[in-house]
Amino acid sequence: MPLVLIEKRTPQITVLTLNRPERRNALTIELLTELMSAIHVASEEPHVRILILRGAGAAFCTGLDLKEAADQAKAHATAEAVANTLITVSQTHLITVAAVHGAAVAGGAGIMSACDFVVAAERTKIGYPEVRRGLVAGLVMTLLRRQIGERNMRELLLGSELIDAQRAKEIGLVNRVVTQDDLMSEALKFAESALQGAPGALAKTKRLIEELWWRSVKQDVDLTLKYHMQARESAEAREGIAAFNEKRKPKWIA
Repeated sequence: MPLVLIEKRTPQITVLTLNRPERRNALTIELLTELMSAIHVASEEPHVRILILRGAGAAFCTGLDLKEAADQAKAHATAEAVANTLITVSQTHLITVAAVHGAAVAGGAGIMSACDFVVAAERTKIGYPEVRRGLVAGLVMTLLRRQIGERNMRELLLGSELIDAQRAKEIGLVNRVVTQDDLMSEALKFAESALQGAPGALAKTKRLIEELWWRSVKQDVDLTLKYHMQARESAEAREGIAAFNEKRKPKWIA
């Protein structure tokens, strides 16, 4: 069974579904690789202009698969896969829409944030609890700082509490909040609106939005990858991930 399902909703709209529902679509190297491949293929198809990303089952995506993340031999490969995925999602010339439900947490919230437009179901929980696992949410920080104010970013990253979809909309992390039943119809509604724009003009607009920042997403991700890896290789990360997998509270050493 593929880890990313590809559906041609129309010749111009492709839907990509993260397909590990039994693990709440937790991110593995294999899933991330399939997602990047699907985006690259769609980007090269002449008629495709819109990508809608969603998750199968109970959640959009709950971040890194911490069972795989516990394997230190895979730490660099996992981190680079996440980094490259965020760059791939944010830099494609296609218009990207995240249709989010259940939970978008850590790397899952990062993928959501890398999209151009986000519609969330009412009861969705969103957040960045990395510090509770001894990790640093460096890779997604470059996206957050473009979308929400510093005060809100500090609240999300340092407080590490999950927020609801309405609060996420208030701070600019989500564009629309709808019922679960209306999630895809709202995503398609925005897609149809975007399709009214000229393809070249839309691509140039996306490129200009990126160039108006003094550093590109890729440059930011390259910088934050260093902090992410320092945390991933720390004793705190080993304890935090072990505690999560063992369903206990971590024992931090002050």
